[in-house]
Amino acid sequence: MLLSRVADRLYWGARYAERAQSTARIVRTYTELMVDLPVSVLTSWEPLLAVAGSGVAFDLACGGATDEASIVAYLLADTTNPGSLAASVAQARENLRTTREIVPREAWQTLNDLHHDVVANVDGGCARANRARFLNRVIGECQQLNGVLATVMLRDEAYDVWQLGEAVERADMTTRVVGVRAAALLMSHGGDDAQRAYDDVQWMSVLRSVSALQMYQRAHAGAIDARDAVEFLLLDPRFPRSVAACAQRIRHCLERLPHPARTLPAVSALDAVLRDAASHTHDGAALDGAMDDVQTGLAAVNDIVQRTFVRGDH
Repeated sequence: MLLSRVADRLYWGARYAERAQSTARIVRTYTELMVDLPVSVLTSWEPLLAVAGSGVAFDLACGGATDEASIVAYLLADTTNPGSLAASVAQARENLRTTREIVPREAWQTLNDLHHDVVANVDGGCARANRARFLNRVIGECQQLNGVLATVMLRDEAYDVWQLGEAVERADMTTRVVGVRAAALLMSHGGDDAQRAYDDVQWMSVLRSVSALQMYQRAHAGAIDARDAVEFLLLDPRFPRSVAACAQRIRHCLERLPHPARTLPAVSALDAVLRDAASHTHDGAALDGAMDDVQTGLAAVNDIVQRTFVRGDH
C-alpha cells in the first residue's frame, strides 16, 4: 500500500485539480447566461457563490458585496478563499510536487505550467472581456492533465487513489449544480410567464455547467425536459459526470484498494441516498434537500477514505 502521506497528497491533488476545472466551468457558463438573458430575468451573481459553497465565507471576506466583479474575483483569484480557482491550482500543484516520483513527469509539467499561467493571468481573466479565453485555457489544461494520467500512468494503487479523489470532487460539484440551480428552476415554475419564457435557456446553462448539454441531447431527443435533465445529471451511468457514474467509479476504486470491507459500506449508503433522490426530480424544494443528503453521503465517503488510507484507523 502507498504511504499514507503519498495517498493523502494524491487524493487531494486530484480533488483540487478537479475543483479548479469545475470552478472555471461554472463561472464561464454563468457568465454566458448573464449575457444571454435580459436583466429582468436574471440579475444576481449570488447563485455562483451557492454552487461553489462559498456564500458565508464571501460575506465575511467581502462585507456583503454582491456585484459581479467582487464575486468573480473571489471565486477565481482570491487565494484566501481555499475554493478559488487560483488556490485550487496552487494546492493541486503542491500535492503533485511532493509526489513527482509517483505521477508521470508530463502530468507534473502540465500542472506546473497551468499554475504559472494562472498566477500570471488570473487577475486579468476576471474581467468579463478576457474571462472566457482565460477559463477555456484553464479547462483545456486540466483536461490535458486528465489525458496524460489516463494514457501513461500505471494502473496501480496510486492511480486508484487519484481517480477516487477526482470522482468524489466531481460528484460533489454536480450535486451542487443540481441542488442550487436546477432546484431553483423547478421552484420557479410558478412564476410569471416572462420568467418561464427563458426556462430552456436556463436549463441549457445548467447542463453546460457540467459539460452535459450535448450528451443530454444525444440521450433525449427534443426540447429539454426539466425532470429528464435532473435525472440525467444524477442517475445516468453513461455520462461520466453524473453522480451515479461517479459513485460507480468510487466503488470500483475502493474495491481495488486495501480494506474494501471497511470502505464500501459508505458507497452503498451513498447509492441508497441517490436512489431516494430520484423520487424528487419534479419538486425543487425536495430536490434541494435531497442534494444535501447526497452531499452528506459524499462527506461520509471522504471521511472513511481519510480514516482508512491517511490516518490508518483500521
